[in-house]
Amino acid sequence: MLESLNYDRAKFSCTGSQNEFILKARELASLIEIAKLCECSERTIRTWQNEKFLMTYFAVEKISKKYCIQFPEITRISRSEQNKMAGRIGGRRTIEKYGKIPVNESFRKEKRQQWWEEEGKYLKNSITSPRSVSFPRQSSALAEFCGIVLGDGGITDYQVTITLNLKDDAEYSVFVIRLCEKLFGFSPGIYIRKEDNTQTILLSRVEVVRFLTKRTGLVKGNKVKHQVSVPDWIMAKKSYQVSCLRGLVDTDGSIFTHRYIVNGKQYAYKKLSFASASGPLKSDVYKILKVLGMKPRLAGKFDVRLDSKADMCSYFNLVSSSNPKH
Repeated sequence: MLESLNYDRAKFSCTGSQNEFILKARELASLIEIAKLCECSERTIRTWQNEKFLMTYFAVEKISKKYCIQFPEITRISRSEQNKMAGRIGGRRTIEKYGKIPVNESFRKEKRQQWWEEEGKYLKNSITSPRSVSFPRQSSALAEFCGIVLGDGGITDYQVTITLNLKDDAEYSVFVIRLCEKLFGFSPGIYIRKEDNTQTILLSRVEVVRFLTKRTGLVKGNKVKHQVSVPDWIMAKKSYQVSCLRGLVDTDGSIFTHRYIVNGKQYAYKKLSFASASGPLKSDVYKILKVLGMKPRLAGKFDVRLDSKADMCSYFNLVSSSNPKH
């Protein structure tokens, strides 16, 4: 049933009604919150508001129920009906352009490839042109972002991804999204996988990848295989160390309760653990904690820990956290 709702579309009774419906929702919630509710991107919400495309029936029901907006007068269109409509429109436009439906598909592809090689790929506004982004200077905000990517992020040839827990990191994801907007000047994409309980924040810009790999010292590919470390420019300044450490612990760190019994009396207190399979990264976290006057402990092969109450107080006084779950 849920799958059909996601594919079915809602045709509003008159022009402007879909725009008004979205505007009512935006008076009660942010664009990010509405996009999460409808399980789509912010860009999709904007196209719905501009009435460029029909809303999904699923989204109409979600918005109406969540924000107590009267369910609009709509016609529900199934996926098969959409395909028929799209086919009719495409057929009419093809006939208008060519006078008939082309039958020589190989000839069409050959001519398309010829145009691309001779003209298309050289157009200034072609799909190969990288979209504009901002390039931030070295700062505490950029250092924290680097810590987040070193923790729960990844870099490929075309994307930077940050994958967080869908429920536990729900509030933190809003902070990360705003940090991306502040640093790079555009809103990242959001990809939700409910079956894995994850939310992935996507920076799909080649220029961002180039900037991070050439200017900040982050690397593409498997972080464990490359045995990544904190970039030198961060390790050279204490305030940057603090910000980067915050990003690392907020993603790959945990706060847990240690309980034990002595002479029949039960004790419980909080500890901090940072885990990484990269030896250099684990070593850098250990060094930063030492520089800040704490007494970290190497636990096992992967963990760096703070055990004492004094160190826990020092950590949250000096480093703090941008992740509400901590």
